[in-house]
Amino acid sequence: MATIFEWSGKTNKGLVESGEMTANSKDEVIVQLKNRKIIPTLVKEKEKKAGFGGMSFGGGVKDKDIVIFTRQFSTMIDAGLPLVQALEILSTQVENKFLAKTLETIKSDVEGGSTYADALKKHPKAFTDLYANMVAAGESGGILDTILNRLAAYIEKSMKLKKKVKGAMIYPLVVSSIAVICIAVIMIFVVPTFAKMFTQMGGTLPLPTLFVMKLSAFLAGMGGLLTGLAIVAFIIAFKQIRKTEKGQVVTDKIFLRLPIFGILLKKVAVAKFTRTLGTLISSGVPILDGLEITAKTAGNKVIEYAVMDIRQAVSEGKTLAEPLMKAKVFPPMVTHMISVGEATGALDSMMNKIADFYDDEVDAAVNNLTAMMEPMLMVFLGGSVGFIVIAMYLPIFKLITLIK
Repeated sequence: MATIFEWSGKTNKGLVESGEMTANSKDEVIVQLKNRKIIPTLVKEKEKKAGFGGMSFGGGVKDKDIVIFTRQFSTMIDAGLPLVQALEILSTQVENKFLAKTLETIKSDVEGGSTYADALKKHPKAFTDLYANMVAAGESGGILDTILNRLAAYIEKSMKLKKKVKGAMIYPLVVSSIAVICIAVIMIFVVPTFAKMFTQMGGTLPLPTLFVMKLSAFLAGMGGLLTGLAIVAFIIAFKQIRKTEKGQVVTDKIFLRLPIFGILLKKVAVAKFTRTLGTLISSGVPILDGLEITAKTAGNKVIEYAVMDIRQAVSEGKTLAEPLMKAKVFPPMVTHMISVGEATGALDSMMNKIADFYDDEVDAAVNNLTAMMEPMLMVFLGGSVGFIVIAMYLPIFKLITLIK
């Protein structure tokens, strides 16, 4: 029976890679990794998630937990506390149980002779490739406390960026949902009362009234159920498509081409790319490793493929700015600034400046989006409800005229 295995290993170039693989046995995983020219350092069965139906309750580590841990760990290392002792103290202090168990395992690995970075790489669910590689650079350079502070600052800024994007997406979604629910309640429960009264009265009804009555009958009957099922089916189908790599590429392309949200997503991608790569380079991580990590953390397959193409061009001896211009994913201003950074030998600081600029751009885009969506949604809600009310009152106005 096929089982999912978690693995990590080193390539011929010394790069550490990790992932998951479905196989019949541990030996089969090792053979497949060797065929891919990866020397396995860890192969184990993936732990099943606890909870009902395989669903996890309370598992995982939040960015906030990692930031607090990183800040505290940096302070302890800076104060001269031994690595193992610092890990032991923090494993008993952190609130997140999953992180506490992870830190205990890392402490055991470090005591067994592993470097702190290698111990972190065994726990990709808690510590990302970016985190582990930056720690490795800090250990080799003897500046682990400085690197940890940079990591904490990076994660905090990433959290802010994520919060802005979520805010931009959630607000119109919530308002739209409320508008749809209000209209649905009116159409299913209020309009049928008027329709019954108009039917008893007889006579010819105005076209807007007939339209609203027909739509109300459709939604109150099987039509409403079918519409609901169609929406649910679409959401399930979309999630299944997103699980495949081709599906992610297609949907990510569509997202980037959306009229309003597409521009916002591009700005977020630029901010994330420059912030991540700038932080990695300033921490001493080689540029090729930095580009690979940046691609993996892009969060968009179109951006990921573009960054991997850029990495390939850089490995062939080209500058970073040249393939960036050809990729046509990032704005010309970004590529020009990166070119200046490479020419002056200040690429890391230039990357961080671009990231700061685009953080402000994302702020402005979110504010503009909110300011634009609010009146549009209010007009939609007011217009829809107003049309329904007028359509229902037209026969009454006609009746009053006839009585007079």
